[in-house]
Amino acid sequence: MEKSDERVKVVLLATGSFNPITVMHLRLFEMARDYLHGTGKYKVVKGIISPVSDGYKKKGLVEGSHRLAMAQLATETSDWIEVDPWECTKKEWTETVLVLRHYQQQLKCTDNGEIQKKAGCRKGQKRKRNDVCQDIPDYNCPESEVPTQVKFLCGADLLESFGDWNLWKPEHVEEIVSSFGLVCESRKGSDAHKFVYKSDVLWKHRNNIYLVEEWITHDISATKIRRALRRGMSVQYLVPDPVLDYIKKHDLYNEESEKKNSVFILEPLLKYSKNPSSNDRPIATSSLLEF
Repeated sequence: MEKSDERVKVVLLATGSFNPITVMHLRLFEMARDYLHGTGKYKVVKGIISPVSDGYKKKGLVEGSHRLAMAQLATETSDWIEVDPWECTKKEWTETVLVLRHYQQQLKCTDNGEIQKKAGCRKGQKRKRNDVCQDIPDYNCPESEVPTQVKFLCGADLLESFGDWNLWKPEHVEEIVSSFGLVCESRKGSDAHKFVYKSDVLWKHRNNIYLVEEWITHDISATKIRRALRRGMSVQYLVPDPVLDYIKKHDLYNEESEKKNSVFILEPLLKYSKNPSSNDRPIATSSLLEF
């Protein structure tokens, strides 16, 4: 008799600009999966890339249609990482916690496929749902399995941005780390362990924060990719080949594209800051959604 897999199923969700997507974005998914599998507690069943919408108004952010296309090209050879357009195709910027809630609800609202089936429901059985996809207890459905969990995948620079209340609502940070959890990659120049220690909220939920060490060090970022492209320098092997072909075909990153949104205030600043201005853009935002 085949032994059942008692590991908790996990979907890794990464939000961000992906402007453009790089090989390190893809590597982060692989590292996170290896780390979680190494704990013996989790089984990563899917990775989701969710590019931010144009409504984020980040300086140099090219159109969402291009960023979606590049991300889809980059993941063509992956058998577990996919790109979802739900967030990117919205006109307005969607707060990260709302994106996480959306995908968690999607997992609860469908019973088609191993990844999306109801926790505790055997094949062919369903939990009852009302019209807004809210669960209604069905006592014929045994609750023997833990629901698939969505975990937020990010880099240490984004983790450290949690300390800036001009960029995040405190209650959103609390919900992200308590209800979903983080898988965070350490990056050059960042000390994620120290930041977790210094933050009362993160320390409180430290058991739900997984810090992944990258032993094969790198210093690749979308910002540096765009800078090289503007200067006519090669970025071969720093982005997937199909992505580079797409960038060249559409001439995406140049002096003109980098000026895009330069007259706008970053949407979180506009929404959260008491006195936002074009000069209030903190350094953290340059990497906040570079992921």
